[in-house]
Parts: sequence; structure tokens; C-alpha cells
Amino acid sequence: HFGEEPCLSGSRGAGTIFFSGCSLGCVYCQNAEISRGPAGRLFDLSGFRALVRQLEESGVHNIELVTPGHHVRFLAEALSGMRLSVPVVWNSSGYESVESLRMLEGLVQIWLPDLKYLNAATAARYSHAPDYPEVASAAIDEMFRQAGPCAFGDDGLLRSGVLIRHLILPGWAEESRDVIDYVADHFPAGSVLFSLMSQYTPMAADPRFPELSRLVTPEENEDLIHYMRVRRLDFGYWQEPGSSGKESIPDFDGSGLDISADLPDNEVSFLS
Repeated sequence: HFGEEPCLSGSRGAGTIFFSGCSLGCVYCQNAEISRGPAGRLFDLSGFRALVRQLEESGVHNIELVTPGHHVRFLAEALSGMRLSVPVVWNSSGYESVESLRMLEGLVQIWLPDLKYLNAATAARYSHAPDYPEVASAAIDEMFRQAGPCAFGDDGLLRSGVLIRHLILPGWAEESRDVIDYVADHFPAGSVLFSLMSQYTPMAADPRFPELSRLVTPEENEDLIHYMRVRRLDFGYWQEPGSSGKESIPDFDGSGLDISADLPDNEVSFLS
């Protein structure tokens, strides 16, 4: 997958595995095809490990697990003892318990959480999770405790650390400024990466949320990039106008899953 930040995608891509289902219910989800149903294929522990090894041997820069939090017990067991030559990336919504993240200590090197909102009412309206702000901020603190400040290899790729993502929602620039302020004030300068994303794409017309029926404007995007600079939160990335669009969303057809596995009656996970 070449659609991640440059320090993850590099020249050979991230070895990305998408998990079906999600612990949130974001009304604007771009991956709703797999996040709201049991799409994909079942893998047992040995099959999953074989898939990871196949990706590793293909030359990818990392093993990236996308929306993996509700499979944490399975993944903690699967990753234990694998001794991979590339980092494991945990790409999540940020809506995870500290207790579950502690099961992964020593198994994940790069944490890639969202920090969607710091306002409970907004989190309730768009993700059905009014407790998202406190849950996500505590989860990211735990990720930082485990990984420490960002560390890079000689090739410029991220080897360990936390990269916090924030998706701009149209008309909600004040929410984005709050997130920028929080990250700038909460973490030592240069210790975490921050990625400001303007790729929001309306997926379906929903009369309940007319404010989300448009793209982020270039002016909204540029104003927030400027605010990042004002807050000296320029250790990271932002997206140029035109980053949105359905062409950036993967085809979740299972075509990349060519490992066959005999499945037991338990300890399985859905992948796509």
C-alpha cells in the first residue's frame, strides 16, 4: 500500500492488512464496505502468520494492521515470537482501551492512531461515542509510553514511535484547531509525528448530516496548515488540495489474500 505517509510507504510500500468490523460507527466512514459487516476471509493463527511472512518476504517496509483493535487477543498471540525484520504498525481509530493496548507491549513498534475529536458532542454525533475524547487521549498516551519518541532509520523511514492522524471535516475547522493545540501542548516538541488529512470524501448522501455532503475546501485546508505552523507542529505531514476522492479507497475484494488455511472452530479473525 503506497497511500500512507512517506515515512511508512517509502519506495516499496506498507504491507497492509485490513480487518473487518470496527469499534466505532463513524457516519462518514470511507471503509464502510468492510467496517460494518463480516467481509473478507477467516484466518487462523498459522494462516495469519503465513500471510505476514509473505508480506515481509515481498519487501514491504512494515506490516501494517488496519482497524485491528477488536482482534487484539488474536493478534497478540499471532505476533508473539515472530521476530520480524520490519516494524509492525498499529493503524487504529484511537478508540481503544489502555488494558488492551498493554497486551501488545513489545509487539508493535509504530502506532498510527487517529485523534478525531476532542469534543464529546461531536464524537457522539458523528461516531456514536461521546467518550471518544478521553478514551483516545488515554490510548495515545499509552502508545507513547510504549514506543517513546519517534526514531528513524538511515533510509528516513519510521522505525518506532507514534504518528497521530487527524481528518479535517468540512465546516469543523475549530475542532481541528483544538486537536492541533492538544498535540502541540501535550507532547514534547518533535517527539510525535502529526498528520493533518484533508482527504475527506462524502460517501453517501445522508439528510441527517448535510454539513458533511461536501469536500474540505482549499481555504479550510490551507488555514489549518498555517495553524500547524503557528503552533510549531510541523514535525509531520499535511495533504494538498485534491487528496480526496473515491479512487484512493482500496477494492476490498480479497484479491490480496492468497494464503489458504485450515480453520479451527475458534481463534480466527476476518481480514480483507
